[in-house]
Amino acid sequence: MVKNMKGYNIYLIRHGMIKENAQGKYIGHTDAELSEEGIAELENMCEKNVYPWVDAVVSSPLKRCVQTAGILYPGREALTIEGLAECNFGEFEGKTADELKDNETFVRWLAGDPDAVPQYGESSDRFSARVCLAFEKIVDGILKAQTGSTAVVTHGGVIMAVLEAYGIPELAANKWRCDCGCGYVLRVDARMWMTDRKIEVFSTFPYEREDEE
Repeated sequence: MVKNMKGYNIYLIRHGMIKENAQGKYIGHTDAELSEEGIAELENMCEKNVYPWVDAVVSSPLKRCVQTAGILYPGREALTIEGLAECNFGEFEGKTADELKDNETFVRWLAGDPDAVPQYGESSDRFSARVCLAFEKIVDGILKAQTGSTAVVTHGGVIMAVLEAYGIPELAANKWRCDCGCGYVLRVDARMWMTDRKIEVFSTFPYEREDEE
């Protein structure tokens, strides 16, 4: 039971760069680590920008997200949630679009055919359902515990699925793309969440650090 109807902030953050990102490979469930470039980029972003202070840190269990959480929020232990893992791309894992261009399933999948599922992989509907279940549990937990601000470090695909399902304004998933180390500020109104399962997307972040006088 929610004691009062105050607002809460959630910071959805995409993990730092892995070498496969730079190579244009599809990497979902593969447990890749941050590249040296990705680590340096995150450290540079922390110096030049502000990542808001939070009461709690939640992360996908995959290494690239746990590492990102550790860099952005040092000294904070992130709670890992299995449902926040990236989509399992099955036979597409570790391959580029060029390598898959002659794969009929890939061509249909890329065109948005919901019936096109990579062998040994996860369908779009199943992925979305998994992610949404995990996110709803996070938000419900935030409201129950009255956690004022929470960082959720996850994957680009997860962020797009969450915001397509719950975000205001209502936009298609591909409109919610974001760069590595960046993300969106969500303002959760308890009443709106409990009645409509909707959340306001307030802004992007991190914020530029103001020059000190």
